[in-house]
Amino acid sequence: MEEELKCPVCGSLFREPIILPCSHNVCLPCARTIAVQTPESEQHLPPLLHPRGAAPPAAAGAAPGPAAAAGSAACLDSECAAGGGGGDHADKLSLHSETDSGYGSYTPSLKSPNGVRVLPLVPAPPGAAAAAPRGAGAASSSLTCPQCHRSASLDQRGLRGFQRNRLLEAIVQRYQQGRAAAAAAAKCQLCDRSPPEPAAVLCEQCEVLYCAACQLRCHPARGPFAKHRLAPPPGQPGAPGGGGGGGEGGGKGAGGGRKPPTCAEHDLENYSMYCVSCRSPVCYRCLEEGKHGKHDLKALGAVWKQHKAQLSQALNGVSDKAKEAKEFLVQLKNLLQQIQENGLDYEACLVAQCDALVDALTRQKAKLLTKVTKEREHKLKVVWDQINHCTLKLRQSTGLMEYCLEVIKENDPSGFLQISDALIKRVQVSQEQWVKGALEPKVSAEFDLTLDSEPLLQSIHQLDFIQMKCRVPVTVPPVPLLQLEKCCTRNNSVTLAWRMPPLSHNPVEGYILELDDGDGGQFREVYVGKETLCTIDGLHFNSTYNARVKAFNSSGVGPYSKTVILQTSDVAWFTFDPSSAHRDIVLSNDNQTATCNSYDDRVVLGTAAFSKGVHYWELHVDRYDNHPDPAFGIARINVVKDMMLGKDDKAWAMYVDNNRSWFMHCNSHTNRTEGGVSKGATVGVLLDLNKHNLTFYINGQQQGPPAFENVEGVFMPALSLNRNVQVTLHTGLEVPQCVKQPKLPNN
Repeated sequence: MEEELKCPVCGSLFREPIILPCSHNVCLPCARTIAVQTPESEQHLPPLLHPRGAAPPAAAGAAPGPAAAAGSAACLDSECAAGGGGGDHADKLSLHSETDSGYGSYTPSLKSPNGVRVLPLVPAPPGAAAAAPRGAGAASSSLTCPQCHRSASLDQRGLRGFQRNRLLEAIVQRYQQGRAAAAAAAKCQLCDRSPPEPAAVLCEQCEVLYCAACQLRCHPARGPFAKHRLAPPPGQPGAPGGGGGGGEGGGKGAGGGRKPPTCAEHDLENYSMYCVSCRSPVCYRCLEEGKHGKHDLKALGAVWKQHKAQLSQALNGVSDKAKEAKEFLVQLKNLLQQIQENGLDYEACLVAQCDALVDALTRQKAKLLTKVTKEREHKLKVVWDQINHCTLKLRQSTGLMEYCLEVIKENDPSGFLQISDALIKRVQVSQEQWVKGALEPKVSAEFDLTLDSEPLLQSIHQLDFIQMKCRVPVTVPPVPLLQLEKCCTRNNSVTLAWRMPPLSHNPVEGYILELDDGDGGQFREVYVGKETLCTIDGLHFNSTYNARVKAFNSSGVGPYSKTVILQTSDVAWFTFDPSSAHRDIVLSNDNQTATCNSYDDRVVLGTAAFSKGVHYWELHVDRYDNHPDPAFGIARINVVKDMMLGKDDKAWAMYVDNNRSWFMHCNSHTNRTEGGVSKGATVGVLLDLNKHNLTFYINGQQQGPPAFENVEGVFMPALSLNRNVQVTLHTGLEVPQCVKQPKLPNN
């Protein structure tokens, strides 16, 4: 309650409090210190900002009489009426009524020469100049509220024109009397002596009175208590609120209460808002200077409560995990006892079984007991490790919780917000340490050991635990048989099938298929699995491949089958690839005809990929409108598909219009050649990866010299076009034997 009874200017209890037009209170002596002079050009303020019971400056100086009173009443009535100019001012002033809102609305304002904020100017009422008294000064006084920073002009009565807050003054007097009575009985609240020692300090955060000895013992100035504020007990010199009844100069003495922290850049301004972007409190002058003009601002109290709520919520999660950890520790301790009991029971059972086998079991008994003991020690070690690890985490979480609880008691919003983000992150990290599975035992209390006591006496020396017995190894699988009637090739892919021979009882866990590189090189694994049918795609065209297969199981890998020779297709058969085409591309005719929905160039690739050999395909122009520039060529799989082919470094192309053509790669245009395309034209593409060059044809005639040389790697047929073009792809063609004389490019 003490903070609400303190003046926002001096920080002491109110002395002769007065009520400002904005409903805030200040001491009368303090009001004298903040009253300033306002130039005459800034005197015309809205009537609602003048002190209660005081007329506007123009009316206050007029001669008293019925006419003046009627004029004043008419003025107030006209300003409150809908549609009048004064009504607009009243509506705008309602936007400034933020006393209880939690947000401060900083509207455009003017400044007097001394820097005090005043509301925007309004035109002077008609006749105000005539009604002003003779000899009036060139300036008048104004007062700015230290809390909401709204200004009000003073009339001839000055500060006495504001109403005295008698109720607040009486409350302050009652509060001072109560504090004085409490000071007489200020005793240490933690003393073991009887009677207790007089209190020496009061912790404002703990709200506990300490004598000198108890303060050193119970409240040291270190750790979480280092930031606590210690003050003299109530009623003593220097205690909060103890000096609240002096004269004008007594408000900032040694008895002044704890003042809110001021802005780091403006020493005399208190924090009023919180900048979310900068994550720091700011004052109103920081906002006026424009440093945070486009930042997200929130009320200081709202952010303070929000961060406290976030920290409390995070602490709830850690508290739940700590509770689960305690229960888990109890579970682990019970597990220790169960492991001990089960281990002893199993040892007794094992001894009874071994004694029944007379002398032949004696030599095996020690070995079996050793295994059981090792298993028990392993389980115990794992459980103890979990106990130690969980105890350490629990201790860390508990310490963090205690520290956070002390921090939550902090009443200073700005001080709390300076460390709240770091604490929230630490609490969240602490909560994340309790990952799923961390609170589950890593071992079971049961011993998965079963003794087989039924073998004959001649097998006693081979007696062991069932899961530790050595099984008789099986032999490796036999040679698989290739099913030649099911082996085939299609385009640049091969399919192989095989089976195991009949009457083969050895288990098979899988097969390994190997293929060479098509040039008689070394074999490489292309498939490992349980299937007996496999198709390999992406091979070279016009190449001969050797394939073989072998089986394997737990005993090892069997021998290879016979080698089968497979020949891929001489020429490439392919279509446009709908899966990799741009979304604006429209395919039809079994993906052999392509057009586009966009006026911009879009790219579509073929389904085949070439890395060696000689390949030729043609594209027939079915439709050609408005002289577009389609591009034909080759590209990598990761070519950009939303611009013309050849503009990036992943494509090599020839783009052509109705009169001429150009070669393009990396957006570089070369070799302009006369001769274009039209409806019904045929464009041929010859990719020779043996000579590493690319050549283009139009209607069977070579278009210019070889377009590109030194092309190496894996390429796919490519095309770019817009909605004015439609082409059909023709594949499986033989390489042209007769090449007509190429046209020479124009420089």
